[in-house]
Amino acid sequence: MMKHRADQALAVRSLRSAAPYIRMYKGKTFVIKAGGAVFGDAQATRALIEQIAILHYFGVRVVFVHGGGPQLTELTEALGVPTRMVQGRRITDQKSIDATSMVLNGLINTRILGICRELDISAVGVSGVDAGLITAHRRPVVKMPDGESVDFGFVGDIDSVDTTVLRKLLDNGLMPVVSPLSADAGGVLLNINADTVAAAVGAALGAEKLILCTGAPGILERVEDPSSVVSYTDLNGLRRMREDGSIKDGMLPKAKAIEDAIRGGVRRVHVIAYTSPESILAEVFTNEGTGTLIVADINALSSAEQQSGAA
Repeated sequence: MMKHRADQALAVRSLRSAAPYIRMYKGKTFVIKAGGAVFGDAQATRALIEQIAILHYFGVRVVFVHGGGPQLTELTEALGVPTRMVQGRRITDQKSIDATSMVLNGLINTRILGICRELDISAVGVSGVDAGLITAHRRPVVKMPDGESVDFGFVGDIDSVDTTVLRKLLDNGLMPVVSPLSADAGGVLLNINADTVAAAVGAALGAEKLILCTGAPGILERVEDPSSVVSYTDLNGLRRMREDGSIKDGMLPKAKAIEDAIRGGVRRVHVIAYTSPESILAEVFTNEGTGTLIVADINALSSAEQQSGAA
């Protein structure tokens, strides 16, 4: 196909518009997390990693954290193990933790690395178990508001993050692809929500951005209305949305992860749609953005940012 001069001019203008952001973010660390739903669609998976590749080529130090919930559900149900979710978190028994290892460390992580090789990204797969990256403890029995006591099984709560292995990879121009499977001090494998791991890693690395790629276009003011995207909010806004029921079910762990990341020192968190082939690049390299920007306090945003709800 022939490229017209008008197309060339548009491409040049786009590069010029992106140049300030490229300068701003070169050498900075982004933690990008994608849930397992995207990996069920080969085209969406490739489009997502192509965007990450561009960040990598521009000198952004990317840590890519992935989930694998739908694939894990499919495997455990094939094994005759029913899936139960409580407040957006999966109850994990012994059979489930074995399946978790196979899906996260095997199927999903390796599939991502294969695409990275094709796109000439020097990527290395790691999990929370590797080099003591994530040390956790088994979550104690939790009493629910309705009085029910829930044992989450082999689900972990994070005790510490040792980013040594990640920093060594990043310093050598490599991109870590992180499975959230982790372990306690005795080596017992534990399943940890990928949003939680991404937030903890982002805080420990002092990341410039945490980008959460979801099936929704951002945080929705009304869950049933995809057009009700909240352009920007802060920690107080998140609390209000949780209290009024706008944030519930699977968004609860995400909201907690966002809060933990910002309180841990991550400057900005973005919630965007993996379904758009340009969502990451539009969020990073334009002032308009595409999803929801979350900061500690919206009063710290410039008037231009508040008008556009981005960057």
